[in-house]
Amino acid sequence: MAKSLKTALSGFSREVQVVIIASFFVALGFGIIFPAIPVFVRSFGVNNTAVGLVVSAFALARFSSGMISGRLVDRFGERNIYSFGVLMVSFFTVLAGLAQNYPQLLIFRAAGGLGSSMFSVASSALIFRATDDAHRARALSAFQGSFLIGGISGPAIGGALATISLRAPFFAYAFMLAIAGVIGYIYLGRAEAARSGSKVKAQDPITFKEAFRIPAYRIALALSFIIGWAFFGMRSSILPLFVTESLNSTAAVVGIGFAIGALVQGLFLFKSGKASDLKGRKYVIMLGGSIFMAGIIGLTFSFNIWMFLVSMAILGVGGAYLSTAPGAIIGDVIKGKGGRVIGIFQMAGDAGMIVGPIVVGAISDLYSFRVAFAATAVIFSLVLILGARLPETRKMAGSHEPTISLNDN
Repeated sequence: MAKSLKTALSGFSREVQVVIIASFFVALGFGIIFPAIPVFVRSFGVNNTAVGLVVSAFALARFSSGMISGRLVDRFGERNIYSFGVLMVSFFTVLAGLAQNYPQLLIFRAAGGLGSSMFSVASSALIFRATDDAHRARALSAFQGSFLIGGISGPAIGGALATISLRAPFFAYAFMLAIAGVIGYIYLGRAEAARSGSKVKAQDPITFKEAFRIPAYRIALALSFIIGWAFFGMRSSILPLFVTESLNSTAAVVGIGFAIGALVQGLFLFKSGKASDLKGRKYVIMLGGSIFMAGIIGLTFSFNIWMFLVSMAILGVGGAYLSTAPGAIIGDVIKGKGGRVIGIFQMAGDAGMIVGPIVVGAISDLYSFRVAFAATAVIFSLVLILGARLPETRKMAGSHEPTISLNDN
């Protein structure tokens, strides 16, 4: 996977390469801190609800600041907001590692979510602007691939550091973020200087009102919400409990299933980006949506560990094809010329991640895990319906098709 990522980098501009490399350090750091957070929070003598609140506070801060981050990108530029956001998360992560009580930890983690929103919106805006339709999905695939590699590598390091001190992973995460922030500020600055010498006139950002008039943008928002719901709502909330309680298995099997899903997704990620660029966004959404739906149905009717593992592999394939398509649509429509528009798109996905676990968890409490899976399949079927209605946004090389206008209905 790392070799594939290195090969993929050669086809993109210096700006995109910098963001992809820097994102690896961000993801590696997040992977380091992820296993340590619940244990560190519990060390303050709080209950499981308080532990969940610390995790949710980061996500809620990201969600609530998406629009603000977009405005900042439009005002101060991608490089400045990307670097400031990364360094902001680094600063508050150090403070979280030094926290002396639970309220301090909660506040510092929430503040870190604001910085996370900034660099996420800024990096997306840069990729959308710096790549054309023929390479945009592949750039997003490489970007997400770097996150996946870092996220897989981090937990092992974090687990080792946690045996030394529960605070050590926080400082390691802050260090990785500082590296990413410095890389971004220096090398994106050089790329900006080179670009400023060109005679290409910068275009005004597209407004949310203008973007929302475009059917493809509205569909991309809905897709982002539903995919966020299914990816994180179902997988991160009830799936581990389903394996341990309904299938009478262990947490180790849960880990194996998630590892298989991540590995398969990584193996298909670059293939999916290439397919999206060559065959179009609609094709990838319909293909990925159908495969992911098969995975959900497989989980619903899983009665042993092997069925669960096969379903996780299928979900990994579908997830690879779906993970870049909505973002590629946004890039096709706005070409990176609208930080606020990108911020709202990010908020749609974050909203799905927040709402999904609550709704799916409630259904499983009222009925059963399998009913919750079936309900997720019903909701997810909207991806296929919306995909069928999606106007193709990828402008094919050599075609004379008009680009999508603000008046398309």
